[in-house]
Amino acid sequence: MSLKSTPKTKRAPRRNLKEIEKSNTPTAKFVREKRKFLGYTQYEFSFRTGVGLRFLKELELGKQSLRMDKVNQVLNYLGARLEPTPYREEVEL
Repeated sequence: MSLKSTPKTKRAPRRNLKEIEKSNTPTAKFVREKRKFLGYTQYEFSFRTGVGLRFLKELELGKQSLRMDKVNQVLNYLGARLEPTPYREEVEL
């Protein structure tokens, strides 16, 4: 009987502070700073806001495609809200 070892999956490289700062959006920065100010870990904060830990991590890293209702769920906890801005087509005169 031979035991085959399972191949290790490669983990994505960790992002350093400079990379995080480059991808910062105002919302990501706001949430991260408020969470740290309140003294919560990401795990505690995700539990309190009712979103998944992975979602919170992606939000704080500035991922561009996130569900607006979940973003507002986190922001609601902090007393803030995001709303879509109306699209205005620029007209040349």
